[in-house]
Amino acid sequence: MYTNDFLNEMRTQADPLADNLISYYFENAVRKVELRQIMAGLETNSDLIACREQPQMKILVDSASTLPVWAIKKSMLKGTLFFARYAQSITQLLGLLSLPFCYAAADGAQVLYLSEKIKNDPAKRLLDTAVFIWDVMAPDAFEPTGKGFSSILKIRLIHAAARYYTLAGKEWNDNWGRPINQEDMAGTNLALSFITVRGLRKLGISVAYAEQQHFIHLWNIIGSLSGINRTLLPDSGKDVNLLEESIRRRQFKTSAHGIALTKSLIDYFNTVEFGSKKVKSSFLPLMRFLLGDETADLLNVPKLNLSETDLFALKTLNFLKEFKTSSSFEYQVQKKNFDQFSKLVKTANLPG
Repeated sequence: MYTNDFLNEMRTQADPLADNLISYYFENAVRKVELRQIMAGLETNSDLIACREQPQMKILVDSASTLPVWAIKKSMLKGTLFFARYAQSITQLLGLLSLPFCYAAADGAQVLYLSEKIKNDPAKRLLDTAVFIWDVMAPDAFEPTGKGFSSILKIRLIHAAARYYTLAGKEWNDNWGRPINQEDMAGTNLALSFITVRGLRKLGISVAYAEQQHFIHLWNIIGSLSGINRTLLPDSGKDVNLLEESIRRRQFKTSAHGIALTKSLIDYFNTVEFGSKKVKSSFLPLMRFLLGDETADLLNVPKLNLSETDLFALKTLNFLKEFKTSSSFEYQVQKKNFDQFSKLVKTANLPG
């Protein structure tokens, strides 16, 4: 199904709607400023009305703000409920599993490495990704008052701008495919959905197949709105496994940039103030445990000998909860409003 020929073709494709729009606005300085002003005024989904008034933006805005015909709203709600129930653990897994998972895909990680902002400011990378997740997971994400559609549009334009600048430089190798191509975007979508569920299970949290599928369906909707090809958004658990295995087999390999990105993330965690030395010394073994030895070795995550008691302690450790500085990732993420999530979890039945 996910053959080399098919995935090789997907590496040549990106997001033409967003790319064409960025090319138009980046042709001259006046248009570029105009686009920045439009994006600055884009907060909630209701703000998309003004974007549609720009003729050149309408097609992309419609693409990023119209649910696909195969969307199942009941399943989407249950995906939101799943996130609400495990939001703190999922937030924890972002920096310890999802991002390093992406860094292990050597060719796809190259564009991240070439972006100095991401390489030199991992805290911002964590925060930006976390805020995006909260925006698209919110109960009202796809209502006029929500931020799901608007955040997805912003991400598509950010990715298109990254492609524009990367291809304009001299360091990109066409053998890596297009920057932020379809296969790489599909891999990122898996890192935030299926791999997250796998991480929860490794932490000892029991996740039913139905819960997994609701969460993946919600992320498939987000992926579709983000411009990912429908064939790279599998519905069944079997096909999700096949896609993840295919991308892992094709793309996971040791690389200087993957190691550098991971080191940047580890160095950031080393600078964070924690409530106890035990927590401070636990993030590396926890990262390695979640990634698995094979992937951790690709990224040069240090090896540590752990007893069964140590493993149990790691599974129950709330790592990010002990961030102490007011500017830290967890502190800022905790500013997000838990009220809607808490109410949903208390009043709704999740499984099934």
